[in-house]
Amino acid sequence: MSRGGEERDVFEYALLRVVPRVERGECFNAGVVVYCRARSFVSARTHLDEAKLRALDPQADITGVRAALHAVEGVCRGGEYAGQAARDDAGRRFRWLIAPRSTVVQPGPVHTGLTTDPEAEVERLLDVLVR
Repeated sequence: MSRGGEERDVFEYALLRVVPRVERGECFNAGVVVYCRARSFVSARTHLDEAKLRALDPQADITGVRAALHAVEGVCRGGEYAGQAARDDAGRRFRWLIAPRSTVVQPGPVHTGLTTDPEAEVERLLDVLVR
């Protein structure tokens, strides 16, 4: 259905979680990845709360965590920023990013919704679920 005359499309999203000490399993949200197949759209936005990171691990490599989060944003942008995923379409890049991994930055489960503006969803979800 449309709202206000605008077509709404299905989108998927996953939170990016920082797990400073994988063996402890403690984490906090530090970003979101949004994918909308109908619009060939994939984007990520991140926000690292350094105080939370230091609270969970005073010895955490903040620079390394920030670099890992920025790498996710780069894969979403595609092109030269995406490394090996540079030639992949938006869907393949999203699926690669949400694959389970045992690193400091981990994707959460995938959720779905409807939107008229996927780019606005990225910002909205970042505000509601991360900041």
